[in-house]
Amino acid sequence: MKKTTSTKSSDREAESFALLRHAIVAPLEASPVQPCRCVLEDQIIWGRSPVRLDLAGGWTDTPPYCIDHGGQVVNLAADLNGQPPIQVFARLIESHELVMRSIDLGVGERLTSYDDVADFMKLGSGFSIARAAFALAGFHPRFNGGVYATLADQLRAMGGGIEISLLAAVPKGSGLGTSSVLASTLLSTLSDFCGLGWSHENVFRRTLALEQLLTSGGGWQDQIGGLEHGIKLITTAPGLEQNPVVRWLPERLFSGDYANGLIMLYYTGITRVAHNILGEIVRNVFSGKVDTLECLDQISRNAATVQDAIQRQDWSAFTQGIGRSWELNQRLDPGTNPPAIQALLSNIQEQLAAVKLLGAGGGGYLLMLAKDMDAARTIRRKLSDSPPNSRARFVNFSLSQTGLQITRS
Repeated sequence: MKKTTSTKSSDREAESFALLRHAIVAPLEASPVQPCRCVLEDQIIWGRSPVRLDLAGGWTDTPPYCIDHGGQVVNLAADLNGQPPIQVFARLIESHELVMRSIDLGVGERLTSYDDVADFMKLGSGFSIARAAFALAGFHPRFNGGVYATLADQLRAMGGGIEISLLAAVPKGSGLGTSSVLASTLLSTLSDFCGLGWSHENVFRRTLALEQLLTSGGGWQDQIGGLEHGIKLITTAPGLEQNPVVRWLPERLFSGDYANGLIMLYYTGITRVAHNILGEIVRNVFSGKVDTLECLDQISRNAATVQDAIQRQDWSAFTQGIGRSWELNQRLDPGTNPPAIQALLSNIQEQLAAVKLLGAGGGGYLLMLAKDMDAARTIRRKLSDSPPNSRARFVNFSLSQTGLQITRS
């Protein structure tokens, strides 16, 4: 049967995604790891990370765009209400299995075979990230060289199984990079538990691979945003092997009267998952869509503008740069600003110097920059008196001075 033009295009697209996935995952398959027990029987490994607030340059960190053009992102690591909101606990257990529990979802699962571990293709499953992380940490033949016949044999040789408890104290679809930060926190925790000795760079590469295993794809800014502290400009040069360079920026515009004063973080109570959006934008890059590539180029250049404003501590230029980020994100994806969000913004438009939905947009957390302190108080009053839904709320944020932390009991 002769293939139609549409079918051929679909086949080429699938092939392109497969090649990208292979390029990111294959190097880890070629360098198998052997996890071992590196904890006492009563110890707990505790990993915790801030979330990331993206200010400018988001989408330029996503393959294949960054592979062809390099990426440039300004983001910051933020604790919410005084706490790092992404946390992972790991402990040794007697049974020869891998146990996964989610504190925020209130569910749990047990993995007793390599087939169980490999069942991470179900995007949206509560434990897809955990399954893929266990695989990358060497609890699957694909990444451990096939030394053991069964998972039970491997855990018996290690001296016990592992129980992990996950806490993501932010709603799903928040726009704060939660999935990638959780993945990097979990991989770092398993690295410490299993004596793998992974650096931040190692974790960064494995988080990219983990997202490819889940077929969700994704860029590098989220995990770096959570791994590394403070405000930073993150850049990469073109090339298949992305090597992010982090440059830290002054913190003045996110301290004093700025954080939770002129700059406010508001959870809209509206969510949208980035997977479908990401797929469409990556598809446009693969096909060389001119409008998409031109917009991404402008997004990259705006990141440099925002970085310069922060470096000079120029509030006016900073607000203009954030406003430009919002404008370009909407041009890249019209779904970034749905009617429910626009209705919310219309009520406070006169008080805003700039605004931006974080992450892929469409909902989640809203970053608002007020014209002055009186305007900030008006915004708080209006949204507190008339929230768009029962879930919407202001959330205090603070710059994380640590980034990822791994400790032992």
